[in-house]
Amino acid sequence: MITLKNRYLTVLVNEFGAELTSVKSSDGTEYIWQADPDYWGRHAPILFPIVGRLKDNEYTYQGKQYEMTQHGFARDQAFRIVDQTDSEVTLQLTQSAATLVKYPFDFVLTVSFKIVDHELRVSLSVKNPGSHDLLFSIGAHPGFNVPLQSNDGGFGDYFVRVAPKQIYRRIPLKPPYSDPNDPKELDLTKPLTLDHELFNSDALVLSLNGQQTTVMLSNTLDDHGIALSLKDAPYVGIWSPYPKQAPFVCIEPWWGLADTTDATGQLVDKFAINRLTGGQTFNSGYQISFF
Repeated sequence: MITLKNRYLTVLVNEFGAELTSVKSSDGTEYIWQADPDYWGRHAPILFPIVGRLKDNEYTYQGKQYEMTQHGFARDQAFRIVDQTDSEVTLQLTQSAATLVKYPFDFVLTVSFKIVDHELRVSLSVKNPGSHDLLFSIGAHPGFNVPLQSNDGGFGDYFVRVAPKQIYRRIPLKPPYSDPNDPKELDLTKPLTLDHELFNSDALVLSLNGQQTTVMLSNTLDDHGIALSLKDAPYVGIWSPYPKQAPFVCIEPWWGLADTTDATGQLVDKFAINRLTGGQTFNSGYQISFF
């Protein structure tokens, strides 16, 4: 386990999956969900090389069929540390015999975590080291405790605010697939009070149209909360498991989507897939402020 620390935050990152597992403030507040398997046994997995689920957990590329389970394999792989200081770490994953069975591409996936004052900055990079096109999706899935402290009330005392305040295009899920051809509207000009029923059809998926967006999680009883800022992610998912009454919510930056209800199964036709030509690199990420 990797420890990053400054005067405000102590952050733990697991080399297995490059997974953020803890963020504690100097007053002892734990912000990250602690992976109780009765609800959801993960903290904040990296989603690569797909986001969500493939139709029948399979796809076809260049005439060959491959199998891959939900959210891909990166979350279940050991990354190697390529650089580390007291406040920053960079981890990397590349193709292997095990990944090539599921995903016939060479890749370099790099994930960096850096703490600056009260903020955690997460960088995501995908490089195509080969000569053929690399097709991929990527995302993050951090879970946050709700409530953050025992005196912060319960799930219904928390709310989500999104900046800019506006009516967002929501992509419905017909679990486990997405349906971008039937978009809905979600009015986020006002705070959205958390209620487990919000997630009775899986995650709330917002289309961001490339605009800079901040999703804030806070409560009505004190000043504890988080603000997750996205520069260029096309989608963000907000999720808590249903019908379980789980004491956490995830705010998930996505550069990709689950297969659509009308997906052909051909990877080259996959909705919202990213493509890198030989030698190209994708760079993006997000920041979380803790207060």
